[in-house]
Amino acid sequence: MNKRMTEEEYDALDELWTNTTPKVKASGTGFLTRQSIRLMGLDELSIDYLLTKAEATKKSPAQIIGELVHEKIAASA
Repeated sequence: MNKRMTEEEYDALDELWTNTTPKVKASGTGFLTRQSIRLMGLDELSIDYLLTKAEATKKSPAQIIGELVHEKIAASA
């Protein structure tokens, strides 16, 4: 049986997902975890900064690194 959503069901589901973004708890196995950051050769102070800033801003460590690089490029221009 192939059941399709009605337009109203689709709109309700879209509204639900738009307004209730699921919260995902870091499992420690994702991209750029403490261990993988350490493998990049960063010191503990840098790792702590990245993870603390990522937690506070709800961004990934990769986003924080990207922002730092963009700031450095803008400052040198």
